[in-house]
Amino acid sequence: MTLRIELIDALKRMLKQQGLTYAELADRLTLSEATVKRVFSQRSLNLDRLEQICDVLGVGLAELSAEANRHREPLAELSVEQETELVSDPALLLALYLVLNRFSEAEVKQRYKFTVAEWTLLLTRLDRLGVIELQPGNKCRLRTARNFRWRRNGPMQALFQKRLLPEYFAAPFEDEPSQLILLSGMLSERAAHHLQRRMQELAEEFDLLLAQDAALPADQRQGLSLVFACRPWSLNLFDRYRKTRAQEASNA
Repeated sequence: MTLRIELIDALKRMLKQQGLTYAELADRLTLSEATVKRVFSQRSLNLDRLEQICDVLGVGLAELSAEANRHREPLAELSVEQETELVSDPALLLALYLVLNRFSEAEVKQRYKFTVAEWTLLLTRLDRLGVIELQPGNKCRLRTARNFRWRRNGPMQALFQKRLLPEYFAAPFEDEPSQLILLSGMLSERAAHHLQRRMQELAEEFDLLLAQDAALPADQRQGLSLVFACRPWSLNLFDRYRKTRAQEASNA
């Protein structure tokens, strides 16, 4: 949703809150009621008209923007452009990770080499990117849903598969709370779907635990990554012994 549409929808809510009808608004703007209705139905509004309506309502643009922000739908998924910019700059990607995990500026300065100016610039870029709302004092309000997902086959998933996943599995799973479980077997389609649902439930529980611990100081939490994967797969190691489909059919 564009900012213009968000602002117009916010105006609609504020008109309703003040009990002002389109006819009454039209009268105060010296316009026809049909014109006012068309402005809101088509969501076509220039800055001058926007300021005129704000004057009628007795609110400023800052107050209107705050109303729009309160009702903004959190992003469940980033755009390709947003992901591309994030993966192209490790510092920016790290900044998003720290913001998502509720690091305070003091905690960032304690653990990382960013200066205040560098950290402020990264937050400003995240704000321009549309994933956070930067507030006074370098406070941040997330514009993403708490459990947003990276795009399927998107830039971040590509980075994960090509670089991060090999790095993730290269280290031994020895120290607490590390754990690696690898299972393989033959399942029916029904059983496989049941397993996928259970994996999704576990992912949702992980999200809930993240939210539950978000208020804890950073030194009482540790970065933890879970990888859920399930797909039909057979080792290439066995290919030399496997019949082709044509060979299977000829023996049927």
